[in-house]
Amino acid sequence: MPRMHRETHRTERIGWLRAAVLGANDGVISVAGLVVGVAASGAPAASILVTGIAGMVAGAMSMAAGEYVSVKSQEDTENADLRTERMELQSEPERELDELTSIYMARGLDEPLARQVAVKLTANDALAAHARDELGITETLRARPTQAAVASAISFAVGALVPITAALFAPAAEITTVCAVTTIVALPILGATAAYAGNAPVLKGAARVAFWGAMAMGATALVGKLFGAAI
Repeated sequence: MPRMHRETHRTERIGWLRAAVLGANDGVISVAGLVVGVAASGAPAASILVTGIAGMVAGAMSMAAGEYVSVKSQEDTENADLRTERMELQSEPERELDELTSIYMARGLDEPLARQVAVKLTANDALAAHARDELGITETLRARPTQAAVASAISFAVGALVPITAALFAPAAEITTVCAVTTIVALPILGATAAYAGNAPVLKGAARVAFWGAMAMGATALVGKLFGAAI
């Protein structure tokens, strides 16, 4: 019997991790834009904070709804494919067995071995074998709309707290500068954290999020300048 060794993989995190990174990044950048824009207009500190909090709540709900609808559509497609596959297994089992054999042959097995593997896996759980090897649907990577929606909403709110907190503690005359600097500092930290959680290179993750976040902030500043608004 071969010796077993324990391995740790992060693939099972990909669903919520993607939603969390997207939500936090959007929370930081979009609410920072709101706070900086309102602060530049000369609004009082109370109005700036209300704007930031309103943006945080609205953004979190929007992210959750959008993520749920998107991932739910993926889940519906997966379920439809599984229903079709289940019916085909009931009506044409031999054809499905041939199909599974062909898949394994295409992956490098000779025909006798591919047939043997297909027969064995079909006897164990035919639908699971076809879902995994024909449709590319696995339990680890299945669509989970509720999980994605919750991860998006929470991460957006956490990200939005960065510019809101900066605005709360910054002097009234320096809210624009403090909020912008805080956001630029927070972005690479966010990227590094996400990379660490996904067992990816930390520096590359930090640089990627910082770069695109800075690009987004720069685009916002450019739009403000073109239209005569100080951002």
